[in-house]
Amino acid sequence: MKCDVLTLFPEIITAYLNESILKRARAANLLEVNIHNIRDFTSDPHRSVDDYPFGGGAGMVLKPEPLFSAMDFLEKDGEPRRVILLTPQGRPFHQALAEEYAGETRRFVFICGRYEGVDERVKTLVDDEISIGDYVMTGGELAALVIMDAVTRLVPGALGDERSVEDESFSWGIFDYPHYTRPREFRGLHVPPVLVSGDHKEIAYWRRKQALIKTLELRPDLVEKMELTDIDRKILSEITKKAGEDA
Repeated sequence: MKCDVLTLFPEIITAYLNESILKRARAANLLEVNIHNIRDFTSDPHRSVDDYPFGGGAGMVLKPEPLFSAMDFLEKDGEPRRVILLTPQGRPFHQALAEEYAGETRRFVFICGRYEGVDERVKTLVDDEISIGDYVMTGGELAALVIMDAVTRLVPGALGDERSVEDESFSWGIFDYPHYTRPREFRGLHVPPVLVSGDHKEIAYWRRKQALIKTLELRPDLVEKMELTDIDRKILSEITKKAGEDA
């Protein structure tokens, strides 16, 4: 995964990139990130990047000139790019989109907005407008990091054990199952016996059932969208029956 990040606060991006999985992915040349300060592409002595909105209103708007200049600079090498604007008005980011991005051959450009947003003309440079949730943040830096993190995890070799990706939440389209490790008993809390039974078929069934229970509890909409297997139907029937008995 190759990325350029346009931001007013490069340190935010740098700090996260220098830790954990993203740090290892960069060291292994699985992730390349070039960070560009938008102020470096201004042309006035004050390095101005924002101005008052036409028509009045509160707040400031990122000017088009530095962002257009930044894109002119990036495009000099002729490398194809997929340009993403991080904005609360964008389409939601989700696991399926992360998987799509993981297969992308073009270089990514993340434009991190600030203030009240960017001049509308900047959107003529953009391929995707993406939001990580229905809320407003101070800037797009954290959203860019969320996307880079989620996509990098899907790059072969980034996690070391590819089964980790297969077993994670949303790779099934639903929540993850509960995880336990040693000790088997801690302060009166015990590991479910099935997990130490050695019966891999029963373990797989238990995990799927727990994942469906948790998803039904917190995000039933995800279950409604998923393609059910025969095992899923059996599990959902058991869950429905138990709910009726407990009512």
